[in-house]
Amino acid sequence: MKKIANVFKQLRKAGKKAFIPYIMAGDPSLDDTKRFVAELEQGGADIIELGVPFSDPLADGPTIQRASERALAQGVTLRKVLALVEDIRNDSRIPLVLMTYYNPVFKYGIEAFVREAVRIGVSGVIIPDLIPDEAGDLIGYAKKYGLDTIFLLAPTSTEKRVKIVARSSTGFIYYVSITGITGAKLQLDSTMESTLSLIKKHSRKPVAIGFGISSPEKAAAVARLADGVIVGSAVVKLISEGKDIRAFARAVKEVI
Repeated sequence: MKKIANVFKQLRKAGKKAFIPYIMAGDPSLDDTKRFVAELEQGGADIIELGVPFSDPLADGPTIQRASERALAQGVTLRKVLALVEDIRNDSRIPLVLMTYYNPVFKYGIEAFVREAVRIGVSGVIIPDLIPDEAGDLIGYAKKYGLDTIFLLAPTSTEKRVKIVARSSTGFIYYVSITGITGAKLQLDSTMESTLSLIKKHSRKPVAIGFGISSPEKAAAVARLADGVIVGSAVVKLISEGKDIRAFARAVKEVI
């Protein structure tokens, strides 16, 4: 299993940026998800985010909400997603980051979740509804077992918040490009540039930008400002339409 920090380090040396696609585990099935991971890796993905379906995905827009609903209808749970990762690890070393909400992790047991995630090959975790101020247990166990904890910043983040997130994040810092939900329209403006400059002032950790990036052209524009580009709703939409995500991945990777 490749470490997230090493991926960014290698890409930086090559003058490249990380392509980080997101897919919902279990949409439309766990077997399909395993195939999608392979296709995205073949298309040039550097890290892959696996969404864990949840009944109340507050940070997600309609496209990912519907994907979550389809996965839940298939009976997909956090335990099944962890089992899927273990299966994927038989064929792939690409870093896999779980994007989940806190309730499933809390119910699973924080230490048990972190320990099992590391054992089966999860590289990092993103929990949008858990801020670092309230994540002491998770951060502590993650340091103990070696799991990256990736926290979010937004255009509205204060310098104090930037310092806290920069200190608590490992692997990379997730910059949410908009003050909204996934799938909303991307806005490249001075606010993004100033916030990214503020983040870089307080941290040398890689910064990946997500939310609202729906095309290779937008990915290229964002890549000029950040170390990585996260594409979620666009990939999930292609999956729901039965389209070629490997070709999309190649198109994005070619321009970043």
